[in-house]
Amino acid sequence: MKKYIFTTLAAITFLSIVTTSCSDEFVDPAPAYSIDSENYFNSKTDYDNALIAAYDLLQSSYVNVLLGEIASDNTLCGGESPTDVIGFQQIDDMIHTPVNSNLRDIWNWMFAGVQRANYILEFQNKTDFEGKTQLIAETRFLRAYYQFELVKWFGGIPMKGDARFKIGDEKTIPRSSVEEVYTSIEADLIFAAENLSPTAAQKGRVTKGAAQALLGKAYLYQNKFTQAAATFESLISTSPYSLQTDYNALFELDGENGTESVFEVQYTDVEGAGFGCLQCSEGNVAVGFSGIRNYDGPQFTSGFSFNIPTQESADAFEVGDKRKDVAILDINAWALANANYDNGNGIKFGKGNEDTGFFNRKYLPRKRSSNAQGDLNLTNPNNYRAIRYADVLLMAAEAYNRGGIDDGKARGYLNQVRRRAFGDNNHDISASGAALTDFILAERRLELFGEGHRFFDLVRTGKAVGTIPGFKANKNELFPLPIEEIQFANGNWQQNPGY
Repeated sequence: MKKYIFTTLAAITFLSIVTTSCSDEFVDPAPAYSIDSENYFNSKTDYDNALIAAYDLLQSSYVNVLLGEIASDNTLCGGESPTDVIGFQQIDDMIHTPVNSNLRDIWNWMFAGVQRANYILEFQNKTDFEGKTQLIAETRFLRAYYQFELVKWFGGIPMKGDARFKIGDEKTIPRSSVEEVYTSIEADLIFAAENLSPTAAQKGRVTKGAAQALLGKAYLYQNKFTQAAATFESLISTSPYSLQTDYNALFELDGENGTESVFEVQYTDVEGAGFGCLQCSEGNVAVGFSGIRNYDGPQFTSGFSFNIPTQESADAFEVGDKRKDVAILDINAWALANANYDNGNGIKFGKGNEDTGFFNRKYLPRKRSSNAQGDLNLTNPNNYRAIRYADVLLMAAEAYNRGGIDDGKARGYLNQVRRRAFGDNNHDISASGAALTDFILAERRLELFGEGHRFFDLVRTGKAVGTIPGFKANKNELFPLPIEEIQFANGNWQQNPGY
């Protein structure tokens, strides 16, 4: 966190030149001037630019998604070799330690998001303008989103209310408990749900539905099933969302921001980045990392062959489940289907580390226009569907079932998702109780395969031990705080158990 205090303040001091993943437009640069952070926020434009900076860190959450799969039983790390991005490899094998640059990235980038949101909230009463309540509601949603990521990965985190961390705070402000972090998240999302518009003024902006969905999810992660069920029910009964008929279309360019999208992180290939600053990319870096190594063929472009689906996860799909071929690309079957490509020479591809012949098709890099800019592997424009309506239905089903509230409603929401998957109602589930719970959790794996949720679903439901290879109870439920943070805090922050 210490190094990011400078980065965040520097970024916000010159907000007039900050761009955002929420829009393909650039903010017009203002004439150069000198201003300290306490003398900012003198106009609506200042607040708008600060909000853009708070949204901007959503781009860097690509690594959260990638590692949410690699850490689970869904995929293997892959890459070029067993030492390619060693931090990813260690997490895959559950041998990670506090010395892990990729975990440090998650900590730094999510805390930078909190810090940018808190910059606005620290000065929220300085200037009045029309639309301010909406802006503060968006800000509080974003803070909750970043804090939710942090508490999922690391447990209790230090918090400072509506104020930025400053140098020295790490030695005096303790880590809050997990319960205290969730209390903050809940308060932010309740406020956001009450004050956000149901429709976004601009694609990528958060809405009332997004706040309700994330609030319900926060309740679910705490096993607050009654509150979760009520929150999801309120969203489902009044929302404009619906399942898209064509599951495959969801993950193509034309399917972005569709009727099933409750909250979607916006990416573009307008501005690129390099390996020295992956979080600087306006594109979805995880897409290139998941791409087929040395690929030459139709529809897709090449990548670095990380995040490789296992044979077991491919076999988990039932016969007739249309989602399998959308979620997982069988490269050998694809080669046979495209044997006539390149005048009969067929497609070309290489094999990397831990090759299984499968790839995460939802987020494979697609072929792009000749106008695309930047490194093709690092600036893919594929949006991340952070919260889909199908996810909401399955979370609602889980809350109703695990809370012992209404198995009938739980089955109804579960079967909505399954009917889309199979194209009929012949695969409806009729179970109740614990058996229904197992069906709901299995459905989450299949419906949300490749979308970064699997590891945390297994942990929060107590099913990680024996399912994730190498997972150790009372240790691997959380990831370690970066060693630098422990050192900076000088004994004020204790490391997570087992590390």
